[in-house]
Amino acid sequence: MVLTKPVLSTQEFLQQAEEISESRGKRMTPIRKQVLAIIATDERCMKAYEILEAMQKDFPSSKPATVYRALEFLETEGFIHRLDALNGWTACNDLDIHGHDHNLLIVCTQCGLVAEVDAPDVSHKLQALISQTGFKQNSAQTEIRATCLKCNQQDNSN
Repeated sequence: MVLTKPVLSTQEFLQQAEEISESRGKRMTPIRKQVLAIIATDERCMKAYEILEAMQKDFPSSKPATVYRALEFLETEGFIHRLDALNGWTACNDLDIHGHDHNLLIVCTQCGLVAEVDAPDVSHKLQALISQTGFKQNSAQTEIRATCLKCNQQDNSN
């Protein structure tokens, strides 16, 4: 199954994240909620400074450390994914499953579009291959760099 945003409306997504935070005894501060809203409204992988720039519209005194602290909280709680491929973040579509593993995150290296893919058979095969070669996977998240259909079409038309 491929999941791309939006599965929920941004408002529903934020409400669900806030309810999950409260159920865990954590607080979804206005800044955390704003960072999550910024990420949730964009299908692309967003870099910290893009998030900071958007934050400063509502919170003009926001600094990089403020954004990074919010990102750390949101990632720890499972509300966002950090994507090493593009050094950025994207919203998670399965908020109700804390500790879940997205088997694959496919990232367009041109526009930053992200698709979450539930493919346990592929993940198990990949894990077996990693083990067979004497390695240990450090993360349950596997990122695949690719080019989305829209970017492919733009490339072909040039």
